Amino acid sequence: MAGNSSRKGAIRKSSKRPQVGSGGQVRRGLAGKGPTPKATDREYHKAHKIAEAKKRADKRAGNGPRGRRKSGGDEWIAGRNPVVEALRERVPVTAVYVAEGAERDNRLREVFRLAAEHGVGLLEVSRGELDRLTDGAVHQGLAARIPAYEYAHPDDLLDAADEAGEKPLIVILDSITDPRNLGAIVRSAAGFGAHGVVIPERRAASMTAAAWKTSAGAAARCPVAQTVNLTRQIKAFQEAGCFVVGLAADGDLSLPELVADADLVQGPLVLVVGSEGEGLSRLVSENCDRLLSIPMAGVLESLNAGVAASVALYAVAEARAGR
Repeated sequence: MAGNSSRKGAIRKSSKRPQVGSGGQVRRGLAGKGPTPKATDREYHKAHKIAEAKKRADKRAGNGPRGRRKSGGDEWIAGRNPVVEALRERVPVTAVYVAEGAERDNRLREVFRLAAEHGVGLLEVSRGELDRLTDGAVHQGLAARIPAYEYAHPDDLLDAADEAGEKPLIVILDSITDPRNLGAIVRSAAGFGAHGVVIPERRAASMTAAAWKTSAGAAARCPVAQTVNLTRQIKAFQEAGCFVVGLAADGDLSLPELVADADLVQGPLVLVVGSEGEGLSRLVSENCDRLLSIPMAGVLESLNAGVAASVALYAVAEARAGR
């Protein structure tokens, strides 16, 4: 039948009539699709890519959405004396590994006792396996594993002071590269009532096993935060109402003058400590509200970074206590 032929080239005629109105059956195709999405919501738009890049940068800086950031993977403490000291100082050891056939001396017996007291697991492995785990370190048949340190967000330190009903006292470290100095400063910060320590993410000591050990367990009580940009973090603390003083040998404000000024010492305070050799970097120094010097007798020009931080924190703590 015409119009219904299945042969090639035949045309099937529709019995439906066109719909009334302009456009007929294509009316639905002309309907609007809603408002145009914002540029930042369009995946292939330049504005969207810029916004995503900023989010990634903020996350790396530790200044984006709240959340604890972890350092690298687990670390190892190798050797009998280091493991004994780590357990004595309450470093958060997750497990102790003993090589098969290891000599049972007084240190090993103390490790067994401390591990039992602290609830730390003991595992016996082959010497070859312990070599592999410690990357060939001289372990003397004994090693301990500690987890990656969990860093706080810098704003957490302000929150900790607020929750305690106290004015913030925060320590910022400018390129301190010796983990023992870092651990000593964390220990002093905890001992003298500071609400936390801020360190740079790069080119500085981090909370390794050595820093944990030097802190004598204080790192479990005093939070350490990381930031990618110290200058930006100093400005953020200043915007939050903190007065920022940087320790410098040629400072324009002496430590006795600081503690004698009730408004400064009793208010929100940030103490910036420079590196062991170079002191404060130029940008950090320029962004401090004042530079603080510690008066010294004799010809000695400066103190070790850890000692200088301890002296300043002690003086501030005494002044805040009214002593």
